[in-house]
Amino acid sequence: MRAQRRGGAGARGRGRAMAAVAVVAGVGVAILAAAQAPPAPPRPSAPAPTATYYVYVVSEGNDKVQLLKFGPSGFTVDHSFTTGMMPTDPDGPHGVAVAPDGKHYFVSTGHGTPYGRIWKYATGTDTPEGQTELGLFPATVSVSPDGYIAYVVNFNPFGEKVPSSVSVVATAEMQEIAKVTTCIMPHGSRLSPDGKRHYSACMMDDLAVEMDTRTLKVARYFVVTKGKEKGVMGAPPPPSPAPPPPARTAAAQPASHDMGGHGSEPPKPGDVACSPTWAQPSSDGRRLFVACNKSNDIAVIDVDGWRLLDRWPAGDGVYNLAVTHDGRLLLATNKRDQSMSMFDTQTGKELKRLPTKRKVVHGVVVSPDDKYAFVSVEGKGSEPGTVEAIDLSALATVGTVDVGPMAGGVDVWKVE
Repeated sequence: MRAQRRGGAGARGRGRAMAAVAVVAGVGVAILAAAQAPPAPPRPSAPAPTATYYVYVVSEGNDKVQLLKFGPSGFTVDHSFTTGMMPTDPDGPHGVAVAPDGKHYFVSTGHGTPYGRIWKYATGTDTPEGQTELGLFPATVSVSPDGYIAYVVNFNPFGEKVPSSVSVVATAEMQEIAKVTTCIMPHGSRLSPDGKRHYSACMMDDLAVEMDTRTLKVARYFVVTKGKEKGVMGAPPPPSPAPPPPARTAAAQPASHDMGGHGSEPPKPGDVACSPTWAQPSSDGRRLFVACNKSNDIAVIDVDGWRLLDRWPAGDGVYNLAVTHDGRLLLATNKRDQSMSMFDTQTGKELKRLPTKRKVVHGVVVSPDDKYAFVSVEGKGSEPGTVEAIDLSALATVGTVDVGPMAGGVDVWKVE
């Protein structure tokens, strides 16, 4: 009887051991299955849009203009086409701006022989309706509130440090009617809400420049170097003559601007310059926000008094700016930080910094209803570019779509 009890206990022990092994094995299989299973889709951080937003973006890397759709069914590329006139070399579309009436849009192409151009297209059909030659590397584009005039900065990253210009183009005839000399390497092109003042930033001489659009002359400029801020009436003085260059050798390279990699490379040790890349008027036109790409802050200027109000700490390589139409938010892309920031325009507080899918963050535009912002990201190397949709109530990224490499200028066409 004792032997039988020992045998029965042994069998029960072996049964419990086998059951434990089975449980452990089952847990292991479950863990393995969980590891092999695709990750669960992230929960949406904001409700899906109830309207459809149509957004144009241009890509320097493959000369593409793309129309995007963001709406209840997601974020997609509606269609794309190639712009430019050089069949074997890149034309480099950089800026895009939709006319206020939504019937046309304008694209700047930076590369040329040697000068770049601006192109006029019909929205929807992309039918070309004119183009004209501008200056060296036309970049950011803006269109007057009445749609009659386009303003394009000639960025000119080549050769000696000489003042460049803003091209003024009659949009009906697509003719350049003026080339207004401003400063060295102008970037950004934005108008006051009433269209009477045009603003651009000068990367190489730390200035924000205001042009009177009625006289087509520079009215005043502002020095934005930290500790040296100063508003000055009239046009900037011509730069001092540069010393003669040293004798060239076989290994010598052509002269070029030290522009911090167009805002993507950090400043050199000891460099305290602002290197402004954008000058954005507030929604009421009373303030001017200037992105200081090297010093990583935003200079806030009182337009009426033409004096400095404040400097707000910003992300690494703050680059392009946009404001909501209601004046509540200032949006900033951080080119070296792989992120974009949202500021309260009354307090200067950074409310949120959102990471982007890829590196080299470029442009930002706000939808007409202030519900969304669209951010373009260039990508690096062989990567595609990206456009990201930001919900401005939730302060959250709610959609991304891949576009052509080196995505740059971005603008909203319409909302349906």
